[in-house]
Amino acid sequence: MGPRDIEALVAVGRPQLAPDGSFAVFATSRPDLAANRAVGQLWRVELPDGSPRRLTRGIADVSPRLSPDGGSVAFIRGDAKDKSQIFVIPAAGGEPVQATDAPLGVGSYAWSPDGASLAYTARIPEPGRYGSVEGLDAVAEAPRHITGIRWHANGLGYLADRSAQVFVIDAPAAASEPFYPPAPAVRPDGEQPPEKRVLAAEPRRLTSGAASHDGVVFTADGREVLTVRDEIEHDAIDLRSTVVAIAVDGSGERELIGRAAHLSVDDVTVAPDGTIALLAATNDGIDFIAPGVALWILGDDGPRRLTDAESIDLGEVGSHISAVGDDFLVQDRTRGRVRLLRVTRAGEVAEVLGGDHEVAGHAAAGERVVAAVATPTSYGELVLIDGGEVRTLTDFGAVAAAAGSAVPVELSVDARDGYPVHGWVATPAGEGPFPVILQIHGGPYASYGVHLFDETQVLVDAGYAVVYCNPRGSAGYGRAHGRSIRRAMGTVDYTDIMDFLDGALASDSRLDAARVGVMGGSYGGYMTAWVIAHDHRFAGAIVERGFLDPVSFQGTSDIGAFFGDEYVGTSADDIARQSPMAVVGQVTTPTLVIHSELDYRCPLEQATRYYAALKRQGTPAEMLIFPGENHELTRGGQPRHRVQRFDAVLDWWNRMLPA
Repeated sequence: MGPRDIEALVAVGRPQLAPDGSFAVFATSRPDLAANRAVGQLWRVELPDGSPRRLTRGIADVSPRLSPDGGSVAFIRGDAKDKSQIFVIPAAGGEPVQATDAPLGVGSYAWSPDGASLAYTARIPEPGRYGSVEGLDAVAEAPRHITGIRWHANGLGYLADRSAQVFVIDAPAAASEPFYPPAPAVRPDGEQPPEKRVLAAEPRRLTSGAASHDGVVFTADGREVLTVRDEIEHDAIDLRSTVVAIAVDGSGERELIGRAAHLSVDDVTVAPDGTIALLAATNDGIDFIAPGVALWILGDDGPRRLTDAESIDLGEVGSHISAVGDDFLVQDRTRGRVRLLRVTRAGEVAEVLGGDHEVAGHAAAGERVVAAVATPTSYGELVLIDGGEVRTLTDFGAVAAAAGSAVPVELSVDARDGYPVHGWVATPAGEGPFPVILQIHGGPYASYGVHLFDETQVLVDAGYAVVYCNPRGSAGYGRAHGRSIRRAMGTVDYTDIMDFLDGALASDSRLDAARVGVMGGSYGGYMTAWVIAHDHRFAGAIVERGFLDPVSFQGTSDIGAFFGDEYVGTSADDIARQSPMAVVGQVTTPTLVIHSELDYRCPLEQATRYYAALKRQGTPAEMLIFPGENHELTRGGQPRHRVQRFDAVLDWWNRMLPA
C-alpha cells in the first residue's frame, strides 16, 4: 500500500450487542483525505447471518451504546459547533435526537439501568476561557495560576482550568417530535419570544470542584454513578486512583476505593447482579513501569484480584470488561496478539478468541459474543463467537487488500545472552536484494503486533524489507520482560534490537546487510538516537517524536513528573548514562528529525535541541515539524499530514538508501 492508501484503514470500534443477542451495533472510522479528518458512521448487523448496514450518516459518529432494552442507540457526534455531544437514535435507524449541549463537548457516558437517563462527563471551562465569553480571544485570557505537579496533557492542553465533571440528563425519546425554531412575530409589550430549544431536558450536575472525573457507570439499582476521580497533586506525584459512588439524587457520595488500596484503575464495570469489576494495577504511587493490569472484583472486604498480573496483561489501550453470565470478558496482550479471555469469579481463565487477532473491543449477550478485531490482512473487522465457532461478519479489509499488502514472517532470534527476542520481517515480492529498514516501536511498554500496519506496508511497497521486534521492555511477554529495562534503558533493549536485526539479516539472503537504515518514534525515537550513537553501520536514521533528553523532559512533558524518574532514575550519573543527548556527539549517521508542534508527551524542544546539536557538530541532519499536531500524528493526525509525513519518509530513504 502507498501513502494515500491510508484511506483503506477502516478501524472497527467497541461493539454493542442487543440484550437478546439478535443484532450488533458498532462504529467504523477511517482517514479521509478530502475531508482531512477521520470519518465514520454507526452500523447494524443482524445475527447470526445478516449483512452490515449503516445506521447513521454523520461525518464521524462514534462510541455507540445500546439502551438496556435494546430499543435505542446513544452515540457521540459533533454538534453544529463541532463539539462532541451525545445523540440518540432508534436501534432500527432514523433521525438522531441531540441529548447534550456541553460547552466543550462530552467525554465518557453510560445509560442508566432503566434506560431513562444518561450519565456523562464534560469539561467545564473557567469563566472567560475557551470561548465561554464571546469575543474574548485566548491571548486576552487571564493568566493561569498553577500550583500542581501536572498542568497539561497531550492532545488536550491545560488541565486545571477545565475540570471534567459528572452530569445526569433525562434520555430523549428517540421518536419524539423535533424542536422547531420560533418564527418572527409581533408580540405584546413585555412578552418574550419562545426560547429556541435544542434539548428536551436540562442536565443535572453531580460534581464540582477542581478534581476531574474519568468514566461513568451506574450501579445496578441506578441510584449511584461510579467514576474515577483525578485530583492534581500539589507536592508529589501519586498515580493511585480514587473511585467514588455519587448519588444520582444529589444526596452525597461515598468512596469505594481510596489511595490506601494502592490501585491505578483503568476501567470500572458493574455486572447485572451488582458486582463491581475493575481493570487495575497495584501501584505505590509512582512506579508505573509494566504495571501489571489485572481483573479485580470489589467485595465487602475490598478489591480481590482474579488474574495473574505477572503473566496475563490486561493493559492494552482501550481494554475494557464485558460481563457474560457470572463471568467477565477481558483482553490479554501476548506476543503481538490481543486475545479475548473469559474469567470466572473464582479466577479460572479460558481463551475465547486467540490466534492471529488483536481484539479491540467486545460485547456479550447470553453465550453469544461479538468482538472488534484487527488481523494481518485487515485493520478492523467484526467477528461473532457463537457455540465455539468464530465467524467474520464484515469485509472492511477488502479495500486494503486491493491496495496490496505483504504478510510479515514471524521470527525468533536468541540475543547474545541467550534471551529469545520475538519479531517479524516483511519483504517485498521478488528475489532482492532489498535494502532494510529497522523499525523500533514506542512505549517502551508497548509492542508491535500482527495487525495490518501502514508504517510497515508503505515501506515494503516502496521496495524495502522491514525488520521489527519486541525487545525487553516491551509489553506482551510477561511483567518481568517489561520491567527489565527500569533504570537500564539502552542496555538489553539495545542489544536485543541489534541482535534481532543481525539474526533477521542472516535468516534471509534477500536482505542486503550492507544497506540498512533505522527509524522509530517516541521511545523508538529514543532508541534510534541511541542506536546511531553506538553503531555506525546505518545509511540513515529517522528520529521521530523522541524522548531524547531526560533532564529537560521532567519540566516540559505531560508525563515528565514520573516517566523519566522511573525509567532512567534521578541522579545526574544515571541520567547521563541513559541519555541520547549525552551521546549525541558520537552520532555520524545522517538523521531526519520529525516532530509535531503541539506534542506535549515528548515536547518539541526534545527535537529542536537534538537537531541543533547534530547541526553544530557537522552531522548531516534535517528536521520536519508538523503544525497543529500532537504526539499521535502517525495514528490520529490530519490525513493530509499523515500522507505528507509518509512522502517525507520515502523521500529521505530514497536519498539515503535508494531501493
